[in-house]
Amino acid sequence: MDARERLQRWETATEIPLALAAVIFLFAYAVPILTWPDTPPAVAVACEVIIWVTWALFAVDYLVRLLMSHERLRFVKKYWFDLIIIVLPVMRPLRLLRLITVLQVVNRRASSNLRGRVGVYVGAGAALLAIVGALAVLDAERGVEGSNIATYGDALWWAAATMTTVGYGDTFPVSTTGRAVAVGLMLCGIAILGTATATLSSFLVGEVAEASAAESHATNENVSKLALEVASLREALAAQTAAAEPPRGGADPEAG
Repeated sequence: MDARERLQRWETATEIPLALAAVIFLFAYAVPILTWPDTPPAVAVACEVIIWVTWALFAVDYLVRLLMSHERLRFVKKYWFDLIIIVLPVMRPLRLLRLITVLQVVNRRASSNLRGRVGVYVGAGAALLAIVGALAVLDAERGVEGSNIATYGDALWWAAATMTTVGYGDTFPVSTTGRAVAVGLMLCGIAILGTATATLSSFLVGEVAEASAAESHATNENVSKLALEVASLREALAAQTAAAEPPRGGADPEAG
């Protein structure tokens, strides 16, 4: 078994466990934020332990895949985002993007065409991004002087307005970390909105093309049937004409 096959088997075997680890990370990350300031110390410690354990799992997965890779430098360049998430503790919430692997299981049952798969990814990705962005900005803004994002409801409203580029301005981050989260959410929101628009356009164009193809096919069938009928009429007319004409040559039976 070569390195590529081993790597593929490893990724297949760890796909679901890492997705479950990402879900557990989501709860561990969200609980202290949503229950602040009434989070019991034991719960806060347990959530922190879970966060570091999941970090270790993703770090081990990255190292194993790196060692299994035939071209390690190319692997690092290809999976640079995974490396940044592992190396920089401040970007730990971005490991929630691993939840996208859960969509691969849903994808097998959702649709067999490309537009269906893109729709699943875009919808779930947008929902996940809004949830994570709201948690991150609430964690950054809560307790900051001048901040107007005090509850998770405020944070979700801000995340939705930011992702859709509406920007009402009624809620906005004031801290440096909160603004950094806002920039990331803006970029990701524009990307998701563009993908959704392109997917919808592709769907409409495909539907029109299929309808046009069906009409064209029906028209061709009608033309073919009409051509066959005309050919049959010509044959029948030729046969009647041949039967009505007197035979050429030979003696006239009335001549005497």
